Amino acid sequence: MSLSVSALTLDGVDNLPMHSRRCLFWEVEPNVANGQNVSDPVFEKEAWLSMVMLEWGSCGQLAMSDGRPAGCAIYSPPGSVPRANHFPTSPVSSDAVLLTTLRLEGVGGTGAALHGNDADELSRLLVQAVIADLVRRGVRALEAFGNRSDGVAIETAPDGPLATASRECSPETCMIGADFLEEVGFEVVAPHHLYPRLRLELDTDHGWKADVEHALDQLLAAAALTEERVMVGSC
Repeated sequence: MSLSVSALTLDGVDNLPMHSRRCLFWEVEPNVANGQNVSDPVFEKEAWLSMVMLEWGSCGQLAMSDGRPAGCAIYSPPGSVPRANHFPTSPVSSDAVLLTTLRLEGVGGTGAALHGNDADELSRLLVQAVIADLVRRGVRALEAFGNRSDGVAIETAPDGPLATASRECSPETCMIGADFLEEVGFEVVAPHHLYPRLRLELDTDHGWKADVEHALDQLLAAAALTEERVMVGSC
């Protein structure tokens, strides 16, 4: 399996995972989402990405596996994220960039689903690529709203933080699990039973480039072993 992670560009938007290509959970105001006033979510998502890239620079990391989308991470200044103002643990700290999306596509070296240790490694690799980019740009911290709802239905006001632009979207599908964020080094700075806000201080002396390269080597080794087993089993 050939795996690469690189900064998202406008030319690469079509390679975003299918859900992320049209998801507007973070990018529109909840009252707009609740009113189903988004006629073309793919166009709106591309317009949002274009705006952020033009004003701020690359706002995503894209993972490709054998030329196919494998996953992505999307992040931006919190002022560019309308939904960031609607959580009980808002606002995001003024010195932080907000990580909104971390999503994997079901791909592998032989077309099999990416799961288990491989999925965990790729998720960590994407986070590390985000960190490496932000350290290079002199950003002090990365924050995220974590999700602890675990699929439990929660009633909110029509324009509350759970209102979405698509039935495909929900806190479970569009937010990052708080447990995972804690596993990769984030710390809770604004506790909440459903939507804590977590923060990762970006230490420029940490050497993130080495971490990213090490994680990539591990993932490629695991993928090669999986592909070899599949080939043996098919003989």
